[in-house]
Amino acid sequence: MATARTHQSFESLERSVDAVIAKVGKDIRLGLPLGLGKPVNLVNALYQRARKDPELKLHIFTALSLEKPLGGQSLERRFMGPFVERVFKGVPDLDYVVDLRQGQLPDNVQVSEFFFKAGSWLGHKDQQQNYICTNYTHAVRDLMAQGVNVVGQMVAPHPAGEERVSLSCNPDLTIDLIPEMRAREAAGEPVAIMAEVNDQLPWMGHHADRSMDEFDVILKGDDWNHPLFSAPKMPVVPEDHMIGFYASSLIRDAGTLQVGIGSLGDAVVYSTLTRHHDNDRYVELAEKVGLEKNFPIVNEVGGTDPLPDGLYGCSEMMVDGFLYLLKDGVLTREVFEDETLQRLVDDGRIAKRVSLQTLDTLVEEGLIRSTLRARDLTWLQRFGILRADCEFKGGQLLVDEEGITPDLSDESSRKAIEIHALGKQLSGGVVMHGGFYIGPEKFYQGLRELSEEERNSISMTSVCFINQLYDHQYGAQSLKQAQRRHARFINSAMMVTLNGAAVSDGLENGQVLSGVGGQYNFVAMAHELPEGHSILTLRAVRNSGEKPASNIMFNYGHCTIPRHLRDFVVTEYGIAYLRGKSDQEVFQELIKIADSRFQPELVSQAKKAGKIPQDWEVPAEFRNNTPERIEAVIGAFQQSHDLFPRFPFGCDFTDDELKLGKALKALKAKGGSTKGKIGLLLQALRAPQPDAEQLRLLERMGLSEPDNFHSRLEKRLLMVGLSATK
Repeated sequence: MATARTHQSFESLERSVDAVIAKVGKDIRLGLPLGLGKPVNLVNALYQRARKDPELKLHIFTALSLEKPLGGQSLERRFMGPFVERVFKGVPDLDYVVDLRQGQLPDNVQVSEFFFKAGSWLGHKDQQQNYICTNYTHAVRDLMAQGVNVVGQMVAPHPAGEERVSLSCNPDLTIDLIPEMRAREAAGEPVAIMAEVNDQLPWMGHHADRSMDEFDVILKGDDWNHPLFSAPKMPVVPEDHMIGFYASSLIRDAGTLQVGIGSLGDAVVYSTLTRHHDNDRYVELAEKVGLEKNFPIVNEVGGTDPLPDGLYGCSEMMVDGFLYLLKDGVLTREVFEDETLQRLVDDGRIAKRVSLQTLDTLVEEGLIRSTLRARDLTWLQRFGILRADCEFKGGQLLVDEEGITPDLSDESSRKAIEIHALGKQLSGGVVMHGGFYIGPEKFYQGLRELSEEERNSISMTSVCFINQLYDHQYGAQSLKQAQRRHARFINSAMMVTLNGAAVSDGLENGQVLSGVGGQYNFVAMAHELPEGHSILTLRAVRNSGEKPASNIMFNYGHCTIPRHLRDFVVTEYGIAYLRGKSDQEVFQELIKIADSRFQPELVSQAKKAGKIPQDWEVPAEFRNNTPERIEAVIGAFQQSHDLFPRFPFGCDFTDDELKLGKALKALKAKGGSTKGKIGLLLQALRAPQPDAEQLRLLERMGLSEPDNFHSRLEKRLLMVGLSATK
């Protein structure tokens, strides 16, 4: 007879590490969640033990190892120093990341990641070589193939002090990884699953709610409660806002939404809220840019009307935008863990408010019998249709010690059930399924302050449930299809080629910027859902040194999303609908939403390759795709309606830091080439004397009284940037 599993709890880091090593030995292959969910104190203790003991081998498998932004150049470091001290106060570093960055990782430690923070490890030989390319949904499989024998997770304590914890920010892989580890243990291999309790981590229930006995080693105590790593907001520039506007017009009322992190994700959420709450202005912008005239597909798949029936969120990453959609009454479409019930709700045959008609409809659909059985009662209580205090005894419904004959064909029984046994409204539905979350501190605080009803409407769960349609322990494919009506999966790309392939994770020289993550999963799933669509968003132009470059390219030597999965592509200049189109149409549609500075070359390349007719020209309405037009359109709405702000959901930077950041960005753009650097130095020699505001900004940078040549030069360079952006 199997014995119940128990866990070991410690308040000592050293004893926790000792317990792990005692269980698995000195060859530790450590699997960690991506992003926020790493048990930082336990990981650091294991890493430091490996530093001291060369016989201990430590191989870390993870993704998105978070590190505080330090800045590259000296001026950037001066800027970031006080900001980091303020925003990241009390947040511990991951020691292995610090040593990786400084080239001091010991020989007995290796780090392999399947997703990088974008651009963070470009040019880093070891991390580029140790990168593992995999879909998010294949990560558990690949971790097991690498022989992972220790899993670590930061968890939230139960709010009522019960012997339970929440996987909270990262159930994404852990839910599916724990059973795999236990199977390995049952086969005779030693494993250890460790948890670190942090009371700053918001409690999330549903699938993230776990028994402490699922873990072997648990570290808890006041010493290990620390602030969470924050991801500060970046500005949403006019180009982002236009992309967000176009993408939001493809969203369908009573549909499903997935969206990613960053300024483009914020822009999509902001425009969606504007569409719902300030529809007159939203329609005004649509008319100004000729939305329905230039992109008639909007009327088929989306629209410009408000969203009275709401949206359901189904996103591997629950960004803070979903919290704004929840609070502002847009994330309201509930999904239920029963396929037939889900279809009845979505078809309007069952209302949120429970009535006898609810029971009659369920009888008609065969979900319950006319004469209720015990199993029917259990099912009805699960969804709040009958009261939770009803009992089934001796063939009777027992409510408040009164027996009711459970016969829905009998009028007197129906009346008694209506008065005494009916619930008030459907329950058990959720409006959000998320796999992991990370965001600014304001987001974490918002999660901690959710009402019980709001918290119960969010289910943090397995990424394998969210990112694909295959059957899973939390739902079969048919259930997922019923829940994910009118799915719109919105993800960002870096570049798109004229044949419709997308570049999102790497460069053609093999260098990895980030990773595939879940993007491929969602794009492929969009093609499997009858009403689903993939929407890839990107800015039409990037800065390449001092010169702009087009992100819509004739060809590129790497792709993340192959051309046969092409669907929607959105830039600040509009919408290209590519699904099922011929190559000629695809090339033409993408050229139409490219920046007009690059359209002639793209047209020439396409004609040379024989992909478009020799007499084709860019239509007149798409020949004014310029940044100046975008600035004018968004600027007009900013001034006249106070819409489309740079930071629609708050900002961690002070006003002075925003000014300094703008100046540093201008310097970086100007100094992108040797000629540009020489020009900057010449301007620095002629830099004007600072005014009162600039003196304050120089003081913030520690440059009000420079004491050596290098800092005096930095002061002059900063004055060039401040003067250029004043």
